[in-house]
Amino acid sequence: MNSKKFKSLDLFAGIGGIRTGFEQAGFQTVFANDFDAYCKATYDLNFNNILLKVCDVAKIKSEELPDFDILLAGFPCQPFSIAGYRRGFLDTGRGDLFFEILRIVKDKKPQVVFLENVKNLKSHDKGRTFKIISDALSDLGYYIKVDVLNSAEYGNVPQNRERVYIVGFKSENAYNNFKFPEKVKLKKNIADVLEGKVDEKYYYNNSLMYEKLREGVKSINTIYQWRRTYVRENKSGVCPTLTANMGMGGHNVPLIKDKKGIRKLTPRECARFQGFPDSFRFPTNLADTKLYKQIGNSVTVTVIKSVADQIMKAIES
Repeated sequence: MNSKKFKSLDLFAGIGGIRTGFEQAGFQTVFANDFDAYCKATYDLNFNNILLKVCDVAKIKSEELPDFDILLAGFPCQPFSIAGYRRGFLDTGRGDLFFEILRIVKDKKPQVVFLENVKNLKSHDKGRTFKIISDALSDLGYYIKVDVLNSAEYGNVPQNRERVYIVGFKSENAYNNFKFPEKVKLKKNIADVLEGKVDEKYYYNNSLMYEKLREGVKSINTIYQWRRTYVRENKSGVCPTLTANMGMGGHNVPLIKDKKGIRKLTPRECARFQGFPDSFRFPTNLADTKLYKQIGNSVTVTVIKSVADQIMKAIES
């Protein structure tokens, strides 16, 4: 069977992390959208057949979309995050974006809906937010399965990143055949992710911060974080969750010590912690702050592929 017949719609696409994982599993992207024009530079550099349409998803008319089999959406998670204001659907302009997804699902009736969000989506507002999402999809005729997967346990990347995955099937048979992937042994460590040669601009050796950092950053191949007034060592042996806030200032980027000194992770290293292949390219004319934000906002590609593989098996069987 030619698995390329299964076509995907890439909403809230960012730089294409979800698309990358699903295309690795054999799906074919037919449309992509995001609101961030900076993401377009990265997205279009890596995908030349279907480019990123930059616009408000609310302005996308269902009748203008090509036919597709699966809707992909890593929709904005700030409204549901502990780190956010916990406003959920009351967060006008972000939380209500889920209802734009529902509108398109209702109009186009894809075989499968795939959603990714922060772990806290399940517990937000005492579970009411998640119930709205689950009930709304069920009302449209979808059978739902949900799980929380940690990138370090399911993606063979040394990053502690827990995300909730929601998969809805129109077919009860496909729903019954679908299982979330099994855990995989973590074979990569922090050292495996680090680059060999790193530009001097990433080092703090000549910075006013150096003396403060030197007091706390002592071990090689250990990830550290600057917490306003002190350094915190991540003792888990993996990288903490990469966030969009990395793009808001140098010290928000996780720190590492190597033979040359103390430095922050490079954008390429952050991309590796997110499971992106080294063949994935980043524009040379974009500031590192933009790249850090894009990567932190993205997904762990290897986890996405594992889930996509299982979806493919379910809908082909």
